[in-house]
Amino acid sequence: MSDNSNVKFHPNNTELWGGLIGLGLGLFVIRSGLHLKLGTIHDPGSGFVLFYAGILMCAFAATIIVAALADGGPTFGARWKDVHWAKPVVVIACLTMFAFALDPFGFLLSSIPLMLLLMRLIDPVRWVLAVPISVLVPVGMWWLLKHGLGIQLPSGMFEIG
Repeated sequence: MSDNSNVKFHPNNTELWGGLIGLGLGLFVIRSGLHLKLGTIHDPGSGFVLFYAGILMCAFAATIIVAALADGGPTFGARWKDVHWAKPVVVIACLTMFAFALDPFGFLLSSIPLMLLLMRLIDPVRWVLAVPISVLVPVGMWWLLKHGLGIQLPSGMFEIG
């Protein structure tokens, strides 16, 4: 007797495991939303958005699971083959330094060097473009967040911003 089913289940299918983890996370979010009280559409409670976001997460995870079972998926080993670790490690290091520098130096003095490092190290941009962009984008974001939206950002020990 031959197996003619279209289901391609194997325990090393990364998409299947990703979908199952997403489904579990979605169920957790639904449960958390229910514990916070849903309310009504006209008077939403604190769990209203969480509950419906969890439903969407479960729906998306279910489509991933169905696709993984129907078409199969790459194995764990295939996902890590020929991975170049240098750039992700640099990004993680830059973001870690930014997180530690944000409070003592403030938003502007920590985001300008972050932008410059990322623009020069990850996908090298010429200095004549990297420097103005690294200054203008954080200054523009600072102005929009502080003056446009009224969000308070850390100004650091130098009280810049």
